[in-house]
Amino acid sequence: MLNDRERLTRQKSDPAIIRLHRALSRLKSVVTVMHSGAHPDDEQSGMVAYLRYGRGMRVVVTCSTRGEGGQNILGPERQGALGALRTREMEQAARELDCDIYWVGHGPDDPINDFGFSKNGEETLERWGEYLLIDRMVRSYRREKPDIVIPTFLDVPGQHGHHRAMTLAAERAVALAADPVYDCDGLAPWKVPKFYLPAWSGASDAYDDEVPPPAVTVSLSADHDDVVTGVSYDEIGQWSRACHHSQGMGKWLYRPESRWDLHLKGGRKEADITDNLPATLRDLAQCDTCTPDVAVLLDTVQTALDRAIAAFPDRAAIKVFLLGAYAGLVQAKAILPNDFASRHGHRLARKNQEIAIALFETMQVKVNSSIENPFLQPNGETIVDIRFSSDNELKNIEIVPVVRDGVSTRLLTQEARHIRLAVLAGNNTPVGSLYPRLFFAAHGNGPLYLQMRANCNGQIIERNCDLAETVQIVPAYEGQWAEDAIIAPLATPTRTWLMTLDHNATVDELDFKVPAGWKVTATARNEFEVAAPADMSAGLYDILPVRDNMPLVTKTAIDYPHISKLIYHCRQPLRVLALDLTLPENTRIGYIGAGADNVGHWMARMGLNVTNLAASDLGGDLSQYDTLVVGIFAFGMRQDLASAIPQIHQFVAQGGHLLTLYHRPGDGWDINKTPPRPVKIGSPSLRWRVTNPAAPVKILLPDHPLLNGPNQIGAEDWAGWDKERGLYFAAEWDDAYQPLISVSDAGEAPLRGGLITAEIGQGRHTHTSLILHHQLDKCVPGAFRLLANLVQGQRNYP
Repeated sequence: MLNDRERLTRQKSDPAIIRLHRALSRLKSVVTVMHSGAHPDDEQSGMVAYLRYGRGMRVVVTCSTRGEGGQNILGPERQGALGALRTREMEQAARELDCDIYWVGHGPDDPINDFGFSKNGEETLERWGEYLLIDRMVRSYRREKPDIVIPTFLDVPGQHGHHRAMTLAAERAVALAADPVYDCDGLAPWKVPKFYLPAWSGASDAYDDEVPPPAVTVSLSADHDDVVTGVSYDEIGQWSRACHHSQGMGKWLYRPESRWDLHLKGGRKEADITDNLPATLRDLAQCDTCTPDVAVLLDTVQTALDRAIAAFPDRAAIKVFLLGAYAGLVQAKAILPNDFASRHGHRLARKNQEIAIALFETMQVKVNSSIENPFLQPNGETIVDIRFSSDNELKNIEIVPVVRDGVSTRLLTQEARHIRLAVLAGNNTPVGSLYPRLFFAAHGNGPLYLQMRANCNGQIIERNCDLAETVQIVPAYEGQWAEDAIIAPLATPTRTWLMTLDHNATVDELDFKVPAGWKVTATARNEFEVAAPADMSAGLYDILPVRDNMPLVTKTAIDYPHISKLIYHCRQPLRVLALDLTLPENTRIGYIGAGADNVGHWMARMGLNVTNLAASDLGGDLSQYDTLVVGIFAFGMRQDLASAIPQIHQFVAQGGHLLTLYHRPGDGWDINKTPPRPVKIGSPSLRWRVTNPAAPVKILLPDHPLLNGPNQIGAEDWAGWDKERGLYFAAEWDDAYQPLISVSDAGEAPLRGGLITAEIGQGRHTHTSLILHHQLDKCVPGAFRLLANLVQGQRNYP
């Protein structure tokens, strides 16, 4: 439930004068633009802000994945949890831009998912399923009826394969969407009039498009700032981009130029993006299929809308014009010719809704809701309190709850402008999706939302309102191991472990799905002895608690100020990784993490002597440690670490071993200052990464101590890797460093900067761009064996 400070913050950031202006700006145009990308944050936010707020167009963002394969600078969320977080971030970013979202991919378990980096569009289509992706794009066109489609990126070498695949699918789906033979469960065919490619390069610190962008056929250029906020559309775009906080998005712009160049596929130079399109109701009146009586009404309605927009901020005048427009549009819709209705009826229906929303804003209708507990279990119940107010001219206001997905409501009390509802989830109510498939900026999201109806001067108007918090159905059977994995070296005699399981069942209700020969025995309510067979062999074993034959799930709150809170839930068995692993003896490790990886936890689970270092520790005596390990992104995210670089260099010179995990060039990595000797991180990352997790690894120095002790690193240690080998490989380094391995994707030159090491003074610095942190999360044996070698102190060297 939102607290008072959260409510005050929301209220302060949502002034009525801006809501009114935004509602009026929707009335300028009848054009729908679909803007397609592969990941949350791919959208060209400034352009969307201009099209929506500057031109009044409806914008729908199509996104093929939830970004679950990306990185997270905020916290521990990875994979499915990161996908849920980035889904909410994308929805909040869409609210800033007042655009809708059509999710093409349905989450990590869907074939269309963010499996990590790709360099080739066709290979990505093959992995996702070309037919599936294109079919879903066809459905998005037929459902949303875009007049204009604009992919975010070009299909060119040097660009992310996911971007390339989405651009390919967006274009290939255009013909099928218009084909009456192609069936999409009854969705009527839709011909997309215009398909634009970006006439700008998608090169960045990650990509370097090899082929130049196509010729400019039209430019979108904002010759004025946003009227109501006084800032440029690019700056508004940054307000939206800042919602992608887990990706470090959002920046302050100096002298932004709101201009975007486009290339009309198969077309010529244009004066404007709306050339040859009906941009307004008045343009629709000129269509061949429009009858004279409808044309007169549409022209009159457009005149009234223009006057309403020009009357801002005079609410009384705006209301008069909008009422006239609403009545005229109702009349027009009643007498539309069939062929006109089939082509343009959706435009009039949407304009009807948009006028109603603007009318509600002229009368300053306020809807406030609070919910006792937004997280419902099956058979659960909670209370929603709804209060609303407006000026005295709005009569017969009615609030109607709209429910989906098995949720129901029961009216508890109703006063003049105060309603209390019981919200119920039945026994068979499905667990709410963490990855909703649609998002509507104009509201109507979640398993419960509100529909407001009112009589306004004889006209019945209605609009949807979301609750202040989204209702989420969460599983009832919950259980979480205190540790989600056991690292079990085969050389040790241990074959039983006493583990803690926090659960919401009695011991008699619990059962466990275990591998053959394994046993789980309760020693107390929350304590269980997990026993492996004496002859346990190397492998990864799952211990899954169940109740009523249903797996228990872990529930984790994802709660950041820039998104609404959600509960991430997934089945998470206790994993036991049995492997041949030897740890360095008597090695004291200091771990300097930034919350972006779990390496410190994994080192502790391995049995290493590791201490998580805070700012006060970095300012103290570092000589008590043999090795310092710096987690990913840490130099950019921890100012205390950046300030301690001189002390760390001294630590190395006096005999310490510094191990740095991969960093991007922008993560506070100064080539000449951050490492003890110069090391340049490769950029753009596409040229300095190996995306094939099975890419052959060549050992360059087979006799080097880091590859021979305490574990002999061999070919088997490079097997079973997930996602990719590494990224942001070192491109150049001081002569003191030795590259230990080389690796590359097929057909590319070998990269030698994935693992480099140097003796410096009496100590050593080792830098790796291998994604060890991800392999540890996936319990890949070779990652643990290699990490055990990399953290050994310099004194272990012969």
